[in-house]
Amino acid sequence: MTRTTDELADTGQPESSLGDRGAFALLEYRDGRNAALAEFVREATPLLWHTVRAQGVDREQADDVVQTVWVALVRNAMTIKEPHAVLKWLLITAKRAAWETVRKQRDEARRRTELPDDTEEGVPTLPSTDPTPDVEVLTNERDRGLWRALGRLPERCQKLLRLVSLADRPDYKAISAATGMPVGSIGSTRGRCLAKLRDIIDVQGESWEAS
Repeated sequence: MTRTTDELADTGQPESSLGDRGAFALLEYRDGRNAALAEFVREATPLLWHTVRAQGVDREQADDVVQTVWVALVRNAMTIKEPHAVLKWLLITAKRAAWETVRKQRDEARRRTELPDDTEEGVPTLPSTDPTPDVEVLTNERDRGLWRALGRLPERCQKLLRLVSLADRPDYKAISAATGMPVGSIGSTRGRCLAKLRDIIDVQGESWEAS
């Protein structure tokens, strides 16, 4: 059963999942209040961006694809039946949009390439699916750069980000016990730590993704 905005906002729990915050943001938006949705967009955009990139979309187009996904959410905000499914809806929509973008890129590349004659000598060799050396080098460089940047963060941020990265769905209570950080402040602290990490990476000229 769909819960109201007030029910979602006043659960009496010290923490909420990203899915819960997405549901709350959607219901707030439906009621004409945009602040929660704006915060949810800020929080969930990196997840959508990496989801899109994982489907093979290049860095330049990934931002456009993610923007398209958010526009689609706004257009469908009144028709999504279950608010708690909004995060899953966003991820599925992001993957489908990414697949369509990759398909269009491949079709365009195929049109630009003159196909060889359909003869034994002209049959093209299918490219290997193994990572090429340049990709491996760039990936290794990216990883080394990421660890260097992480090492420049305050120790508190380093510990928090390592703990959060250990699981797809971090247990904030366990992290609180390990760090002594209040459960309610873990999400915001994590966001600030990630922002600092991104700034360090930008300064040292490293990349988040091997392109």
